[in-house]
Amino acid sequence: MRGQLQTMGLAYDWSREVATCTPDYYRHEQRMFLDFLKAGLAYRKESWVNWDPVEHTVLANEQVIDGCGWRSGAPVEKRKLSQWFLRITDFAEDLLEGLKTLERWPDKVRLMQENWIGRSSGARLTFALVQSGAGLPPGLEVFTTRPDTLFGASFLAISPHHPLAAALAADHPVLAAFIADCNRIGTSEAAIETAEKHGFDTGLTVHHPFLADRPLPLYVANFVLMDYGTGAIFGCPAHDQRDLEFALKYGLPVRPVVIPAGADPESFAVAGEAYTGPGSLHHSGFLDGMDVESAKQAAGERLEAMGCGQRTTVYRLRDWGVSRQRYWGCPIPVIHCDHCGIVPVPDDQLPVTLPDDVGFDRPGNPLEHHPTWKHTPCPGCGRPARRETDTFDTFFESSWYFARFTSPGEQGRGFTREAADYWLPVDQYIGGVEHAVLHLLYARFFTRALKRCGALGVDEPFAGLLTQGMVTHRTYRDDEGGWLYPEEVTERDGQTVRVTDGAPVTVGRLEKMSKSRKNVVGLERVVDAYGADTARLLLLSDSPPERDLEWTEAGIDGAWRFLNRLWRLYTEPPAAPATAAGAARTQATRGAIHKAIAAITDDLEKFHFNKAVARIRELTNALADLEAGAADDPRATVRREGLEALAALIGPMMPHLAEELWQQLGFETLLAGQPWPGFDPALVADDTVTVAVQVNGKLRATLTLARDLDAAAAERTALAEPAVVRVLEGRPVRKVVVVPNRVINIVA
Repeated sequence: MRGQLQTMGLAYDWSREVATCTPDYYRHEQRMFLDFLKAGLAYRKESWVNWDPVEHTVLANEQVIDGCGWRSGAPVEKRKLSQWFLRITDFAEDLLEGLKTLERWPDKVRLMQENWIGRSSGARLTFALVQSGAGLPPGLEVFTTRPDTLFGASFLAISPHHPLAAALAADHPVLAAFIADCNRIGTSEAAIETAEKHGFDTGLTVHHPFLADRPLPLYVANFVLMDYGTGAIFGCPAHDQRDLEFALKYGLPVRPVVIPAGADPESFAVAGEAYTGPGSLHHSGFLDGMDVESAKQAAGERLEAMGCGQRTTVYRLRDWGVSRQRYWGCPIPVIHCDHCGIVPVPDDQLPVTLPDDVGFDRPGNPLEHHPTWKHTPCPGCGRPARRETDTFDTFFESSWYFARFTSPGEQGRGFTREAADYWLPVDQYIGGVEHAVLHLLYARFFTRALKRCGALGVDEPFAGLLTQGMVTHRTYRDDEGGWLYPEEVTERDGQTVRVTDGAPVTVGRLEKMSKSRKNVVGLERVVDAYGADTARLLLLSDSPPERDLEWTEAGIDGAWRFLNRLWRLYTEPPAAPATAAGAARTQATRGAIHKAIAAITDDLEKFHFNKAVARIRELTNALADLEAGAADDPRATVRREGLEALAALIGPMMPHLAEELWQQLGFETLLAGQPWPGFDPALVADDTVTVAVQVNGKLRATLTLARDLDAAAAERTALAEPAVVRVLEGRPVRKVVVVPNRVINIVA
């Protein structure tokens, strides 16, 4: 990877290079973890987790995509395991409020994090059980964001992992089987949301807090999350779509209590779609006539007065499970002792490194199967003990590496606070939007956790963020469904076939370049054939950086042709002088040079690389059309000024070609060491306009003209334009129509 980056001419400070998989790196995060453990930010508990049956490891909720493992694509399952967690929820409100300070982050990323943190205001209330007996609690606590809809409640539901569900299942095989079936889907909200709603009637009922004559049945339901709120909900089918689907499936009442404006409260009914809009309360006792927000407030106050509820705020965000049951990863630096319990590995024994002699012939974690590595004496009592065989989620490494760059040679800690506080936050960060609620959220948490432990003085890791798109390419498959590399296919007789035998090939959709799909275009092949600058130009010119880029052979050929045109501009003599409109063209070209410098400077600052490339092409055209002149001719002076500016402007994009062009101009110094070109504000002032030139209705050129240029001068300039001269080829001009500051129509 380093070699490829260097081949592309990317200028990194390689003295700060780090590799997160080396003990020299992860020894520091082992110390961080022990600091977190000491500060109460790390803990171990038994929890229901997402289990990837292919990787044989736990996944965080953020790593479950559409109910499947983010790497393997396998449907996740639920398992109950003892896991290590980091208390990201301690910072939920701070992480949410901090988004307001990230003004240079894309709005969509901030919104994604805001939704993932998921602050909800509502009320906690207790529904008393009608029945009593051994093993039954006196009541069930429920969190709701809609206390205004309590009069529309028709059932209560608890999670399959609620303690009451487990207690009931101990004596009820059918319920136990139902819970086992629920465990076949993951624990993520997305997986549960899309699953078909199923429930089990426990036979128990609860008292309605406001209606003594309306007991509510209690179900165990597969769509209730144990980790959100209290693991129990009340169902109001008329005003919640999940509740409605469940109620219709099990024949439960649907009672509308929020009635939209203009609807008749007595006849308004909910059929297949729950009503979640605004309205006024009806059939709701003391809430009747109130709007939704007023009713929420009044219901919360009544619950508090009755002593059975309290208004509160909860978050969707769950603590980060960092345990992974696999070999590749940083060992978690704790030791389990039957006598002392969990014991941190002493500092002088860090890093805990991975053994080199593991086997992969058995499913599961090789560290668990290793005959000797996990056995070690307890640092506290000296008795035989056992190392933690789980390793960290690899997002642990990427959550602080940016701080390591500030002190790459520091051995005592991962970085010095002085250096980190000087360099951080990162001024400009670039990464994929797919990590909006993975790496980016974890890095924001880590920064705060390290600050709490005294290691950092900043709150946010990244001041500015650009989410770049993917480079995509077509996928190809042979008749057996195997993936083919792009160089293995060709076009023959209008059909895509294999190069080797001409067998038909199936052309797939555009997908991001991936080794597993064999649609990666080899960088070495492109650089060897076209040069690094051609590849750089294509990547920058096709689309804005935040959008996906389709890599095509036509695109790379087009970029290559433009580089050759640039070379000819500097190495071949310009066209012979023209007799007409020379002074006007020279003045307009000088204005175009300075406008290009100003606009491209602004484009680069804003990451509008494709716009900058387009302006470079326009400036290239303007300089190519400028006639030759003697050494003391203004045309020669302006052309020289333009060529120097153009070489500098392409420097960040095509540095190798730019240096060659700089030498062609006679300079012996490196262009990279020159200051960025400036521009004359007077020449950039908005006193010119761009005018289209059409010949027989077809656009043939665009001109930059003075805004107050008279029609006769505009006509002369248009007729002298080289592109127009080539089209006319001596044909007589029958008519010229000048629409001031807009278009010049030539009829020939």
